[in-house]
Amino acid sequence: MLKDITIGQFFPGDSAVHRLDPRVKIVLTIAFIVLLFVANTPASYALILLFLAAVIGISRISPKLVVRGLKPILFIIIFTAVLNLFYTPGEYIWQWGFLHISKEGIRTAILMVVRLMLLIVATSMLTYTTSPIQLTDGLERLLAPLKKLHVPVHELSMMMSIALRFIPTLIEETEKIISAQKARGADFDSGNLIQRAKAMIPILVPLFISAFRRADELATAMECRLYRGDVGRTRMRQLKIARVDIAALLLTALLFAAVLLLRRVGL
Repeated sequence: MLKDITIGQFFPGDSAVHRLDPRVKIVLTIAFIVLLFVANTPASYALILLFLAAVIGISRISPKLVVRGLKPILFIIIFTAVLNLFYTPGEYIWQWGFLHISKEGIRTAILMVVRLMLLIVATSMLTYTTSPIQLTDGLERLLAPLKKLHVPVHELSMMMSIALRFIPTLIEETEKIISAQKARGADFDSGNLIQRAKAMIPILVPLFISAFRRADELATAMECRLYRGDVGRTRMRQLKIARVDIAALLLTALLFAAVLLLRRVGL
């Protein structure tokens, strides 16, 4: 299961999606999330799915990798579907006690599952195609107006990018600890829920120690390189809006208009 967690990983490439300005990709991801909550018809979700599939194809990210990233949230997807299926009021087609299934419940369950899956895939594509450094620069540029309010924009952007960067590292560390504990005879698969929770203590303790050690090593390395935050900081690569960025913004705007039209028509 841990190997299926792909969020925070960056896969280098030279596709049009990789070359997009990080500011544009962040804005488009936010717009895509808003679009998912604006859409409420099967046709609009089908259009969004085609758009996202085209983005995945252009980025040359393996579809198997994208689908594998959904496995860790499979329980949440099923739980959401069950809640919407049995507890959405409407025209009942089956009922037993306090449980009931309605036509509206089936429709809502399907749309909510599709919305959740598209949400995870879209946000994952941001980290798949954007390096931590680019993500930091993009967030810092977008939040630059907040500097006038004395908000530590650079520090916040740096913390967010480091947190994303360390997700794969901590997952790898967890797998090593689990393998070492199993080699010592630890059993994580048998027993009731409380016993399994207690069995996780030999994993959590060394994991926290390793995380603090890595954080201390990172802080020491940054100090040795004379890192002083945003003061006097320069950038090797300057962010510039290119034609491909404008084209991506226009395509997303057209998608937004199409979804709003389908919502108005009711298709």
